[in-house]
Amino acid sequence: MTKYLDLESWVRRDIFEFYKGFDKPYFNVCVQLDITRLLSCLRENTPPESKPNVTLAYHYFALRIANEIEPFRYRVHDGQVVVHPIIHAGTTVLVPSGIFTLAYFDYHRDFATFIAGARNAVEQARVDQKFLPRREHDARIYFTTLPWIAFTSFSHARNWGKEDSVPRIAFGKFTKQGERTILPFSVEVHHALVDGSDVGRYLARLEEALAKPEDFIS
Repeated sequence: MTKYLDLESWVRRDIFEFYKGFDKPYFNVCVQLDITRLLSCLRENTPPESKPNVTLAYHYFALRIANEIEPFRYRVHDGQVVVHPIIHAGTTVLVPSGIFTLAYFDYHRDFATFIAGARNAVEQARVDQKFLPRREHDARIYFTTLPWIAFTSFSHARNWGKEDSVPRIAFGKFTKQGERTILPFSVEVHHALVDGSDVGRYLARLEEALAKPEDFIS
C-alpha cells in the first residue's frame, strides 16, 4: 500500500522544502559501468538457439536496484512525499519507421519473469508504433537508450513547473577498454527527494550486482 512520509519528523524536511520550489530541482550523474561479466553471464545462461536480450537485462538490474533504494521510490504529490512500495518501468523503443515509441512493463524480482514481460511489452510497442505516453501513475522509472552515443554527460527533456519527480535513467553505446565492456550510464533525480549519497548508494549497489550477475540470473 502506498504511504506518505511524515514531513514533520522527516530528517530531510528542510532540504525538501528548499529544493521543491526550484525551477530546475534535478541533478544528473553520469558514470561508466563495467558490464563485462553481465554479457558473459547472459551468454552462459541463454540457449544456443536464442539471442540474449542485453538491453532488457541492464534495464532489469537498474530497476531492481532502484527498488532497493527507498528514496528512488519517493514522489512528490501535492506538496507531500509518497513512498511507492514498488516501481516499474517505461522505456523508449525504436520502431521500423526510424522514430521511437514508448513501452511500459512491470517490475518482477525474478529475472526470467521480468524479461518475458518486458519483451512482450517492447514487441507490442513495435507493432503498434503509436506514441502514447501513459500518465496514470508515477510509480515508475523512465528509461531511454542511445546505442549510437558513448555519452559522458546527459540532460533529459523536462516540463518545468509541473510536479514531476520521476527519476530518469539513460544507457549509452558500449565501448571496449582492454578486455572490459563499458556502458555509459546516466541517472537523474529530484534533489528535494534524493541526495548525492543516495545516488552513490544506488551506483555502488548496481556495480556490485553487475560484478556478480549470476546471483540474479541463474
